[in-house]
Amino acid sequence: MPTIRIELFEGRTAEQKRALAQEITAACVKVLGGSADGVDILFFDIKRQDWSTGGVLWSDKGQPPKPST
Repeated sequence: MPTIRIELFEGRTAEQKRALAQEITAACVKVLGGSADGVDILFFDIKRQDWSTGGVLWSDKGQPPKPST
């Protein structure tokens, strides 16, 4: 069965992660067969300063642009 890696911004509660893990596990069992015991899910909390999209750090999004020198 699968090992699923989930990367998301830090700040989610244990309850949110638990609910997501249950839903993803149920979907894997439904689609792939097997048992829930065979589904591994790994959560990786990423700080916004450690993630960039389009060359912009997520920690900088929503902030005024810095003047160029």
